Amino acid sequence: MSTYEYDFFVIGAGSGGVRAARTAAALGARTGIAEARFFGGTCVNVGCIPKKLYTYAAHASHDFADSAAYGWHAASRPEFNWSLLKENKDREISRLNGIYKNLLSNAAVDIFEGHARLAGPNRVAIGDREISARHILVAVGGQSFMPPVPGIEHALDSDDFFELSEQPETVLIVGGGYIATELAGVFAGLGTQVTLAYRGDLLLNGFDQDIRSFFTDAIKSYTNLKLNSDIERITESKQKKQVLFSDGTRQTFDAVLYATGRVPATANLGLADNGVELSDVGAIIVDKDFETSTPGVYAVGDVIDRVTLTPVALAEGQALARRLFGGPKQVVSYDLIPAAVFSDPQIATVGMTEDEARSCHKQIDVYRSRFRPLKHTMTGRESYSLMKMLVDRASDRVVGIHMAGDDAAEIMQGMAVALQAGATKAQFDLTIGIHPTAAEEFVTMRTPVSD
Repeated sequence: MSTYEYDFFVIGAGSGGVRAARTAAALGARTGIAEARFFGGTCVNVGCIPKKLYTYAAHASHDFADSAAYGWHAASRPEFNWSLLKENKDREISRLNGIYKNLLSNAAVDIFEGHARLAGPNRVAIGDREISARHILVAVGGQSFMPPVPGIEHALDSDDFFELSEQPETVLIVGGGYIATELAGVFAGLGTQVTLAYRGDLLLNGFDQDIRSFFTDAIKSYTNLKLNSDIERITESKQKKQVLFSDGTRQTFDAVLYATGRVPATANLGLADNGVELSDVGAIIVDKDFETSTPGVYAVGDVIDRVTLTPVALAEGQALARRLFGGPKQVVSYDLIPAAVFSDPQIATVGMTEDEARSCHKQIDVYRSRFRPLKHTMTGRESYSLMKMLVDRASDRVVGIHMAGDDAAEIMQGMAVALQAGATKAQFDLTIGIHPTAAEEFVTMRTPVSD
């Protein structure tokens, strides 16, 4: 009989930790889990879920405006209530928190609410209590990064956004990635005047260049975009935020929100004291089996800073538990992972960017289509979609697909299945489109653009 209290103990009840704990328990392992903040982690509480709920609210304003072209007439102008949205969001997140706890309880996982840390070989401390475990998983996720700008204490981070009880009339968002662009669309859709400051010349670093150019141009229609711009100082006076920009200009806002990325939340976990190696940004370094430099200690999810997406954390947690406790073998592949930005317009992608494809293949055919969606031929809204497909000419295999426009994320999930199956351009061409849809454009693009 084991001398340990638990076969498997998880620090962090986010997506990866909960999946790992439930899988281990289902395979017969005595499992415990500790959570210091909220069940469901970043995604459920201050990430994917509440963000998507707020984007629905923002899009509703467009739908109201567009409905006039389709014969609808409102007797009065719609009014938006920010506090009601927050109240309903909080209720839904509370419901999901309860679901996560019930999932763990129903799986016979012991739950500890409190801050856990490594306390030595095969030991975890929660407050004054120490627990022994044969295997320990660290799955604490990430946290918002706030740069050392003078006056940064007057700014909000992306977590704070979801606690705003009143809507600011004006806001400065600093950043140019997923979170910054998504929150810019939410604020603007709900009626806030948005200024977006980014130190680069194109938003969404890491995405395909055509998508970046298209989106950077599109967002100018509803934000004051300040590219190649940084913040020198933030001061506060009469509850207003006064901002000095790197070009010497000054502006005043009701709120300043930094969305400059997230970093692994590895502080105060006893990691370095117990031989767990960390990267320069504080990420836990793991091998192919998610084991750290300390035997018996593992890590998955955002805390290892590989691919910081919820479905990836789920796959990593499940694969680890199966390897440790005898479940079906599972290998996590980081190739062809689809991703979406719930911005305005929405963006989704799978596979290589054009630059990546050209560095890996001798000859690439590029197919690209820019068009106004059918819906807006009647509304008159200056809204467009961009679709792009990259094909390795030698094999005819599709190696990358990118889209900016309505329903991009929903469309891209199917495209990801096709690429996983090794689909060729000829197979796309043989596929009958669903008409009239935007998605059919991916099976009707016949002529590559000039190289």
